Amino acid sequence: MVASERSQCNFTKCGRGASHRRGGGVSSPGPMPLRNDRYGRPLRNLRLSVTDRCNLRCSYCMPEAEYVWLPQSDVLRFEEIERLVRIFAHLGVDKVRLTGGEPLLRRDLEVLVAMIARVPGIRELAMTTNGVLLADKAAELRRAGLQRMTVSLDTLDAATFRLLTRRDNLAAVIAGIDAARAHFTDVKLDTVAIAGVNDRELPDLLAFARDRGAEIRFIEYMDVGGATQWRPDAVVSRARILELIAARFGSASPMPRDSAPAERFRLADGTTFGIIASVTTPFCATCDRARLTADGQWFRCLYATAGTDLRALLRSDADDAAIAAVIAEAWHQRTDRGAEVRARTPDRRPLVGAAELQKAPHLEMHTRGG
Repeated sequence: MVASERSQCNFTKCGRGASHRRGGGVSSPGPMPLRNDRYGRPLRNLRLSVTDRCNLRCSYCMPEAEYVWLPQSDVLRFEEIERLVRIFAHLGVDKVRLTGGEPLLRRDLEVLVAMIARVPGIRELAMTTNGVLLADKAAELRRAGLQRMTVSLDTLDAATFRLLTRRDNLAAVIAGIDAARAHFTDVKLDTVAIAGVNDRELPDLLAFARDRGAEIRFIEYMDVGGATQWRPDAVVSRARILELIAARFGSASPMPRDSAPAERFRLADGTTFGIIASVTTPFCATCDRARLTADGQWFRCLYATAGTDLRALLRSDADDAAIAAVIAEAWHQRTDRGAEVRARTPDRRPLVGAAELQKAPHLEMHTRGG
C-alpha cells in the first residue's frame, strides 16, 4: 500500500459519531439521509472521478488536439476520497461508481477500491473503464471489493475503432471484457451511438454482448463537455436504436423503469439491453446522481457549469459535520434539470466551445466523470 494514501480514519473503529481528524465529526451513528432536492429527488449515486487523464481520444469526448490537465497537487489523495465517501454514505449515498478520464490510469487503484469497499452503507461499488488496461487488472479489482464493471465498446471494427479513438487498442478492449467476464458476474457494455459511424453495428454489438453474457446499453451522443463536434444529425435516437434492433432481432418489450439512467428492454429470446436517451428523452425527473471530480469539485448535474469545492473544505479546518452540512444544503437547493433544458434549446449546438473548455477544464466530460 502507498503510505501517502493510507486511510487516516476508519469509521468502523472510531465510529460514525466520532470526530474525524478535527473536532466535531458526524454526529449520528447511522446513515442520515439528507433532504431531497427542490424536485423531490434524493441523492443516492456518487460518480467519483479518480483522474482526468485518458489513454484514448474518443471523438465524442476528447476530439481536440490539446487539453488542460488538473494540477497533480490538486488531485485528491486516497484518504481524502475515502473521507468524502464516508460523509456521502452518512448522508444516504449507497452507490459509488469510479470513473475518469480512464480510472485504471490511477496508480494503485485497487487500494482505493478496498478502502471504499469497507465504508459502511456503500452497498454497490462499480467502475466504468475503456477496457484498454483491464485484462491485467480485473482479478485484483474484484479481490479488492469491486462488484460491478462497465466497459465502453463503441465498435467491433478495427478501422472504426481507430477513427473514433485515434488509437489501435480494440484487441486490448475485447481482452479486457473477457477478463471482466471471468471475474465479475455483473458486466455491462456502453456504446455511444453515432450516425454514420457505428449505428449500423448496433445489432452486432448487441449480439457480441449477449454471447459474452453482458448487457449492453446504447447511449445517445450527447452535446455536453468536450463534445465540440456534436451536431443534431449525429444523434441516433432511442426510436432509431429500437428500429435497428427490431430489424435484426424482432421487437423488444420495455422492462420496469427505476432511477437508473438506462431504460431496459427484453427481446423474445430473453436478451436484455438498455438505452440511455439523454438527448431525445431526458430523465432528469428521476436523476439521483452527482459527480465528484478528481480534484474535489462536486457537480449536481452533468450539464452544470459550476460546482462546489469540497477539496478546499477537506484541506481546511472543517470537520466531517461541517462538510456534511455543506453537501446537504447544496443538494437541498438543487434545481438542475440540464438535459431537459437542452432539449428545449432552439438551434441546438455543442454546450461549450473548444476555447471556453481551455479556460474551464472542469466542463470537460473526461474531467467530471461522464
